[in-house]
Amino acid sequence: MKNLQPDPKVLIDIVQTQMPYGKYKGTIIADIPISYLEWMSGKGFTKDKLGMMLSTVFEIKTNGLSEILFVVRKSLNKGQGIIPKLK
Repeated sequence: MKNLQPDPKVLIDIVQTQMPYGKYKGTIIADIPISYLEWMSGKGFTKDKLGMMLSTVFEIKTNGLSEILFVVRKSLNKGQGIIPKLK
């Protein structure tokens, strides 16, 4: 099995982009509660970039991988131009 790495650009967008509408308008995508993401999943994520980011966060959170988002934020806050490889 290949060791797959997430696309750093998508992860960066997830921790920097605000939700443009709805109950969590203005909230960073990575900070949207899992309960809301579950509700959105039941409705069906949109087939655009926002839907892809929301479904990615949903998968990350439901699989107990929220540490990924923490590492990305920490890396960006330190001004590092790259995201360190995940173990």
